[in-house]
Amino acid sequence: MGSDQNSLNVRFCEICAGFLSKNGKDSVPSLTRVLDTIADDLARSGDLRIRMGSENPSIWLSLQQLWDFLAEYPSADADVAELRVLVISVARFTRNIVAGVAVNQQNAFGVEPALRRVLLLYSSWSAFQVTDSFPATRMAVQALSNIVTTNEDLTSRLWSTYLTLPEERAILIRLLGSPDHKTILSLLVLMVNCIHDSTERRSLLTKSRGGARICITLLDRMVLLYDAEESTDGAKAFDYGYHLFAHLFDGGFAPDLYSSLSVEGEVIAQHQTTLLKLLDSYLQSSQTCPVHCDMCPMLSEIFLSLSSYSQSAIKRAINPINSEPNSDSSIEHLQELDLLLPKSCEALVLATQCIVKISLLSEDRRTMDPSAVELRAIFRDASSTDGQCTAESIIELLRLLDAFLPRIYFGKPVLNPATDQSIPSSVAGANGFSYLKRDLVRLVGVLCHRDKTFQDRIRVCGGIPVIMNMCVVDERNPYLREHAILALRNLLDSNKENQDEVNSIQPSGYWDEEGTLREKVGATLR
Repeated sequence: MGSDQNSLNVRFCEICAGFLSKNGKDSVPSLTRVLDTIADDLARSGDLRIRMGSENPSIWLSLQQLWDFLAEYPSADADVAELRVLVISVARFTRNIVAGVAVNQQNAFGVEPALRRVLLLYSSWSAFQVTDSFPATRMAVQALSNIVTTNEDLTSRLWSTYLTLPEERAILIRLLGSPDHKTILSLLVLMVNCIHDSTERRSLLTKSRGGARICITLLDRMVLLYDAEESTDGAKAFDYGYHLFAHLFDGGFAPDLYSSLSVEGEVIAQHQTTLLKLLDSYLQSSQTCPVHCDMCPMLSEIFLSLSSYSQSAIKRAINPINSEPNSDSSIEHLQELDLLLPKSCEALVLATQCIVKISLLSEDRRTMDPSAVELRAIFRDASSTDGQCTAESIIELLRLLDAFLPRIYFGKPVLNPATDQSIPSSVAGANGFSYLKRDLVRLVGVLCHRDKTFQDRIRVCGGIPVIMNMCVVDERNPYLREHAILALRNLLDSNKENQDEVNSIQPSGYWDEEGTLREKVGATLR
């Protein structure tokens, strides 16, 4: 066996030397045939990988020379078939010889600069136009992944290097632009392996400038991958992308990442909205809450900031500063309709759903362990920069939404007789407003459950009539009525002042046969 092994090393070194000699450049088929045969044997035998990597003559100098040759290929172009064949064979051999063998990984790490130069070639715009180049790109990424996977020292060195590369050489960002889903999948396997169980590497990804650029590119890519058919490489790539962000959430890096995605002068950036979608999905599938403590201040700040912005935008739309007292109050003719309002409300729905999920998890935990931290208190006691507390923020936004956005009943808007305003179809049909009223009402019900202080805050800011007015059918807000009834129940639970408030409210209108609210003569809507 030792003799056979020695002959295998000799054979590898001789075929490489012959190929690299001045007269051997035309022996590509011979080289690739030998490399592919050895690579197949290496894939099947871990013992062979160990022996071939450790015995003499050493293969590592010859492998380094092969990669240097590929990096300096005379006619380097992704469309050169000869180069593609060479890259595939050399990368496959490298991938297989290092798999799971730490010493081999250490010896092979020296080829990384040359391998990176090859990947720079195959991650160019012109290379992405050549579909035949995709297998070479994918194999090179897999080789790089196997060189560092499970090797802490090499992984840290690679990660710190790749996250500080100049923008034009940022290989991870360039590869994320590949149209080949298999390449994206291989790259994401590498990235997930790099940040797994490493606080330092996760921190670098979320806090550094290079890491933020990578996250922005990845979020854009995940939006495109979202509609990939199940079980396809695109769907698998999306799952790995989600897995990467889940690692960041597990480590408590959601606040840092959200902050790094901000855009100066914008209340919410598109990438922040995408991140909130991933965070919402992560929380909805979560069964524990201790890891979510770090998210609470961030979510409170997001909620209050977006709520304040939305309130101001709606106020400008309903009451334009320069409007005349007798002018037409139809929103159709207003000049102050904020085009960013739907985006703000879309993100607000996501933030609200995250807060509700964490609050419910916290309440369940405290049921089993009364000494557990009450996370709902963080949301209840939060206040915006202008001093508006959570209760006031929710109720004021609900009140404004009720005036600005009529409910939909049997496909038609139902106008509030107190405002009698019409709304343009472009706003009425905006997706950003869907579920907003329902989730805000649900949030009230969750936060006031068995908490008299918050129940009282809702009453003091005039919230009880607002919640009562939400006990209606609205096709834009499925189950709004049911959530409003539950919220009202929680508001009245063991709270005599709130019960008296409800008892003092008399019906001020009635629903006609078409489902329209009509004001009673002599009565005033609250």
